[in-house]
Amino acid sequence: MEDLQTSETWRVFRIQAELIDGIETLNNLGPAVSVFGSARLDEGSPYYQAAMTLTHELAMAGMSVITGGGPGIMEAANRGCHGNGGKSVGLNITLPMEQEPNPHQDIRLEFRYFFVRKLMFVKYAVAYVIFPGGFGTLDELFESLTLVQTDKIRHFPILLYGSDYWKGLMDWLRERTLELGCIESSDFELLQLVDDPRQAASMIIEHHDRISQLPPEDRRSSHV
Repeated sequence: MEDLQTSETWRVFRIQAELIDGIETLNNLGPAVSVFGSARLDEGSPYYQAAMTLTHELAMAGMSVITGGGPGIMEAANRGCHGNGGKSVGLNITLPMEQEPNPHQDIRLEFRYFFVRKLMFVKYAVAYVIFPGGFGTLDELFESLTLVQTDKIRHFPILLYGSDYWKGLMDWLRERTLELGCIESSDFELLQLVDDPRQAASMIIEHHDRISQLPPEDRRSSHV
């Protein structure tokens, strides 16, 4: 007989438990911004400092911040928010090389499954800010663009912080992807480049002020 704990059925139960825990924990979070970036950029990086400034501004405006809960840009974003008016949320992931959760989290959730965790990032966000990062950061960027492009979620600000870092990618998208006809020129309207953390915060706060006129169930990005 198959061991229940290693069966596909048991895996479904674990997925369901993560979904329920995430939804019950974050359902009353209020307006939040998901911030992504490399775990390898430490306190000496200008991007780390910019992430702290950005989320401090957001927190002072009463907005919460969601990160992956780890070091680097995630730590900076949680740190800027923590204790400054918004809730600092970390969506930690179990990895073969253990990620050490940063200490600047008001709410800490643990996930085994990336796709459940990614749902929580988008379901409770009114904007995304993408700092320089690697494969995981790029994954979150392109998933958010795909969801907005296909109207699976409501349009919300997707800000790329650091024009120097993102320039090569933007050039490639224009010169190769757009030229080949794989995307449309209007798709570039889905994201914006920013170099000032306070400007980025203002853009997000202004967007939230607009959507705050909507019914509560329509203020988050997710349709579900």
